[in-house]
Amino acid sequence: MADVSGDIVVGDSTAPFVVSRPYLNFRISGGDYEYKTCLNVVVNGRIVRTETGRATELPHAASFDLTEWLGQEAYLEIVEEAGYIRVSDVVLSSTPSVVTARSPLYQEALRPQLHFTARQWAMHRLNPVEREEGWLNDLNGLVFHDGEYHLFAQRWNKCWIHAVSNDLLHWTELEPAFFEESLDTGVQSGSCVVDHDNTSGLGEPGAEPPMVAFWSRNDNRSQCVSYSLDRGRTWAHYAGNPIMDLPERDPMVFRDHRRSQWVMVLYGDDRYHLLRSDDLLHWESLDSSISNSFECPDFFELGVAGSDQSRWVLVRGDGRYSIGSFDGRTFVEETGQLQVDGGPHFYATQSWAAGSTAEPRRIQVAWMRGGRYPNMPFNQQVSLPCELSLHRTDDGLRMYRTPVPELESLARSRHSWSTRVLVAGSPWRIGTAWPLLRITCAVTLAPEGELALDICGTRVTVTSDRIAVLDGEQPTITALTKLDVVVDTTSVEVIANDGEASLTACVQPGHYDLTLTASVADCTVGDLEVVELDSIWPSV
Repeated sequence: MADVSGDIVVGDSTAPFVVSRPYLNFRISGGDYEYKTCLNVVVNGRIVRTETGRATELPHAASFDLTEWLGQEAYLEIVEEAGYIRVSDVVLSSTPSVVTARSPLYQEALRPQLHFTARQWAMHRLNPVEREEGWLNDLNGLVFHDGEYHLFAQRWNKCWIHAVSNDLLHWTELEPAFFEESLDTGVQSGSCVVDHDNTSGLGEPGAEPPMVAFWSRNDNRSQCVSYSLDRGRTWAHYAGNPIMDLPERDPMVFRDHRRSQWVMVLYGDDRYHLLRSDDLLHWESLDSSISNSFECPDFFELGVAGSDQSRWVLVRGDGRYSIGSFDGRTFVEETGQLQVDGGPHFYATQSWAAGSTAEPRRIQVAWMRGGRYPNMPFNQQVSLPCELSLHRTDDGLRMYRTPVPELESLARSRHSWSTRVLVAGSPWRIGTAWPLLRITCAVTLAPEGELALDICGTRVTVTSDRIAVLDGEQPTITALTKLDVVVDTTSVEVIANDGEASLTACVQPGHYDLTLTASVADCTVGDLEVVELDSIWPSV
């Protein structure tokens, strides 16, 4: 076995060596594109560590922690597909040349403890410009299969990240599902389905049904497929990509069980285009489009509460939705466009259908776009999962959203107070020393009244007909009587009247405190309960 020390000749791989010490130290400069311009450590044929030159001609020190592979055989390789790399002073050592002081995974100072965030894979630093770690953006391909919820999301346009959960709360992030096919071709937003009947022919008789993901390349016209035959653990790009060449993107695919067909919604030129297929691979236009639309569509059937009727709901990426009918070819809107959430950080919503085919739960999450997490090994978070339901109101059909009942399982302690009349201008301070809270109460306000809840440094404002936080607000349908507020390390989510209105907001953490203040007129607060919640992450 060769010693690993000294310079590496560009373009060559070293001879195999035994990982006899825990750290590999080196200096590196050059291009900044992971997997394309980089130094890799390969163990058992798999890249386990990678580093780029960070787009500088000045060599910088770097270290790989190889503790996991002590005693195993490895080798190094240089990749120069998109620029050059220079590597020198490579040596195995008992100590790293670069020591990064970091908190244990999922225990970082600004890490949300109730919301999904991405982890930093040492080998997956995928944004070559910003070099942001642990990034996520648009949600993709939410699918429920065999007791598992699968969550996919963009890491820019380079890969789909992937996490699984059996309760919508505790997530295990797997390595990214799949990457772009080749340099800069991109793998953008899309959707995923489980092909239970193997209509695509991608699966094998008697084996696991294929999971089939649909996405667009960077050219915004090549519609492509990737698939998995092992419950989403490994993925392959379909050899016949692209399956369509249309100047659109963000394919959203679902099974129309009533008509035994697959339906796709594509976005382009401010409208959605509807297509159908029998096998997921060959598509025909339904010659039907929906104008005044937006990217990242979601489209599903939802039962009307208290009846045996249902309607179809079309949700746009900016959170606007409309309700109507769908006959397998055409969507006819019966409402105008309504706002599902009035918060400032609610974007690119997607949903799961979980449960029976006849009456599935429809569970929605969104990318909480725009949060700030300085110096953290992650960036951006996913909103709390909320169940969707349709209700008849004096204003017509409306969609409500409420936190999933699974959230109750996180309760660690409860504190309650009897009914109290708040005198205008006299704060009611309720001390709390825990950052993860669920606050519920009944509220009675005069028409001109206002109630302010100051929660861990963030103000939630409530009137008789609306809720507000930061620069977002949402009207209620009926007079406001109930509040449900969930507080995490860097977020506040507000639900009014059992789902009539909701707000999703990213915030900066403040002091642990809860104060209620009525202004203008007296206010009655009843059945106040403050529940301290446990973290969704393991203590590691």
